[in-house]
Amino acid sequence: MGAIDTRTELGARAEQRLREERTIWMCTVGGNGAPLVRPAWFLWDGEQFVMYSEPDAAKVRHIEANPRVSLHLDPDEWGENVVIVTGRARVAPEQPRADENEAFVEKYAWGFDRFGFSPAEYGRDYSTPIVVEFERLRTYY
Repeated sequence: MGAIDTRTELGARAEQRLREERTIWMCTVGGNGAPLVRPAWFLWDGEQFVMYSEPDAAKVRHIEANPRVSLHLDPDEWGENVVIVTGRARVAPEQPRADENEAFVEKYAWGFDRFGFSPAEYGRDYSTPIVVEFERLRTYY
C-alpha cells in the first residue's frame, strides 16, 4: 500500500480532488476480460478508498475474481485535470455500514436528499463495503 506524494504540486492537487469530488469512476474486469466502468460514491483517507455496493452487483464478483481496479475522476472542461488511480480492491466486511460511516453520511447528505432515500435505506441496499488500496497515481494537467 502506498500514498500520494503531496509534497509535489501534482500530488497535492490530486489529493485535494480525491477528498472533494463526489463521484469516481471504477473500472473492474469482467469474466470475459472486458473492462466495465461504473460511477461510485467514495471516501478517500489518504491511503485507501471506501465505497459501498449492492451485494449481488457484478463489480463484487469481478473484484473477487480479479482485485485489480482503476479509479478515475472526470477531467475538467478542457480534458485536463485528470486523476487516475490503480489499486487492489476487496470486499471489506470489517468496514462500518454506509449509514454508520459518519464521514460517508456527511459527504453524501446532498445525494440522499436529491435521490429521496435515507442513509439507513442506502446502508441497507448498498450493504457490501469495498476497499481499494492505493498503488499508483497518474495525473495529466
